[in-house]
Amino acid sequence: MSGWRAFVARNWAGKLPAERERILLRFADLVEQHSEELAQLETLEQGKSINISRLFEVGCTLNWMRYTAGLTTKITGKTLDLSIPLPQGARYQAWTRKEPVGVVAGIVPWNFPLMIGMWKVMPALAAGCSIVIKPSETTPLTMLRVAELASEAGIPDGVFNVVTGSGAVCGAALTSHPHIAKVSFTGSTATGKQIARAAADTLTGVTLELGGKNPAIVLKDADPAWVIEGLMTGSFLNQGQVCAASSRIYIEAPLFDTLVSGFEQAVKSLSVGRACRRRRLSTRWCPALTATRCRPSWMKQNRAMQS
Repeated sequence: MSGWRAFVARNWAGKLPAERERILLRFADLVEQHSEELAQLETLEQGKSINISRLFEVGCTLNWMRYTAGLTTKITGKTLDLSIPLPQGARYQAWTRKEPVGVVAGIVPWNFPLMIGMWKVMPALAAGCSIVIKPSETTPLTMLRVAELASEAGIPDGVFNVVTGSGAVCGAALTSHPHIAKVSFTGSTATGKQIARAAADTLTGVTLELGGKNPAIVLKDADPAWVIEGLMTGSFLNQGQVCAASSRIYIEAPLFDTLVSGFEQAVKSLSVGRACRRRRLSTRWCPALTATRCRPSWMKQNRAMQS
């Protein structure tokens, strides 16, 4: 595995923290220089509005990259004063030292591939680890392009790796590989359970960010107009393909009729259009990623119409 060879060679972990920080900041600058290219690429393969690609995928990614680059020089250990009985005149000093764990595997979902991918990449690189990123097989292009920019920034070969393929093949191979010291996964609860079971056999560290069923709670003294705008964003951002999407709404009785009526009108006026159309800046509903992703919406719509 190239990530393991690079880590053992310490051609990244062995650099001074300030040097890693400079390279990571250069990496962020290159991503910013190619921001429109990356936004267009994200929209073309994922289907989200070009405005969301610019704001979230690229804009939030850049903020995160520069923040975590700065952490490179802030990773420190501690000295400890311990209450250990020792002979008179003897001294005992203890300290901790933080070291990179080794090779990190990052498994990224299809809904925000660039932003969530870099959430995993940057902390690993800041700590001096090597990383292997597996984007979704349906949205791999931005991460492949970013890996090229990482190399251009001066990150050594083998430190930032991208593998493409299905979760059943590539994902399973990563999570069970003996040279993987840490797994970071964002995706479904069912897959997260499989990863946790596989990691338990080797005591590999895992960080799991899994699916949710998120309620919006509206109290009777809320401003209906403000709430409706928030619910529109919470429910329909990225075609509702967000782990934190507002999929349930609980409304206190005095506000129920007003809010339901206003929300209904807002949904009816929802702007639908092509994701890349520059003139339709108001477009909020763009194509879903695949027909499979459409089916839950169709089923919910049919149930609502029948009720």
